[in-house]
Amino acid sequence: MYITITAQKLGTNYSQSSADFVGYLEKENQGLEQQDMEHFFNQYGDEISAEEVVKEIDGNTAKLKKKEPKFYSITVSPSKYELRKLQNNSQDLKTYTLELMKDYVASFNREINGRPITIDDIKYFAKIEHQRNFKGTDFQIKENQPFATKILQLKTEIRNVQEGRAEGNIKKMRKEIAKLERQAPHQQNGKRIVQGMKKDGNQSHIHIIVSRKDASNSVSLSPGSKHKASEVEMHGKNVKRGFDRDKFFEKAEKTFDKTFGYKRNFAETYKARKDFVKSPKLYFAALMKLPVNERALTFKMMTKTGLPIVPSIPVSQAQIALRVFKRLRRGAKVAIKSSSIGI
Repeated sequence: MYITITAQKLGTNYSQSSADFVGYLEKENQGLEQQDMEHFFNQYGDEISAEEVVKEIDGNTAKLKKKEPKFYSITVSPSKYELRKLQNNSQDLKTYTLELMKDYVASFNREINGRPITIDDIKYFAKIEHQRNFKGTDFQIKENQPFATKILQLKTEIRNVQEGRAEGNIKKMRKEIAKLERQAPHQQNGKRIVQGMKKDGNQSHIHIIVSRKDASNSVSLSPGSKHKASEVEMHGKNVKRGFDRDKFFEKAEKTFDKTFGYKRNFAETYKARKDFVKSPKLYFAALMKLPVNERALTFKMMTKTGLPIVPSIPVSQAQIALRVFKRLRRGAKVAIKSSSIGI
């Protein structure tokens, strides 16, 4: 389960309207019949139009300055193992979202009129998507880039020869392009993975747009707060502030597991992924203490899906963790080979 929370920006400025973002989330509905579309929803409705979402989010920004976020995007991406547990991707993920947002409000260290905030105090809209395209930030694209650059250079040379600006053996260059296409390390269905290509497999995930202001348009609720839980004096009163992301991510996992009866592996837990980044030795010490079968399953899962890296980790720490992983994985081959676990 990977969850990201981001304030929507256009360059260096925060978006003043949600229209572009909502329009982006409508892309999968293009060309579909009404009954096949995925609609926005929240705890109050199941078929909310894009126009209504923009109206509600844009109209809920009282006293926010241009340099302050007007809304946040929460993206929830279940792993392929988690998705296998679902019976109906759309309906199950909607059910999960309604519970997830209760975890979201519970992670604020805030009160409204002297009481803890509840799900009714926030204004949000969610949408299920089933497709993903490869982006320039994906490791497959980055690792294929040297091949893509050479292919582009050769195609340019071919065009120059065809148009009389240069001389060269076009047949030879085309053979070299075909060779490079095959040699690119990341392929999908026999083709080099390129930016914009649709990803194979079950790609269902959740997009949530949540207003910075509460439903009454009077209280600011920022999940981007640097404070987890503290109090500050404002206008002569002690005011609670903060949002605990660790608490939210951990509760999100537990809610998924409880809702769908999912048995989460060590490598899938948010705590383990966080330890992997901040203290690789602590992570692998805990890993090596697991029962043999569970440890074997963990290594298989890590090999199949990639290392359990939290987004935006420092490169140096990632490299340290990678070296530790490779070293310990060699020592765990016996456990892997002796295990009958299939993934």
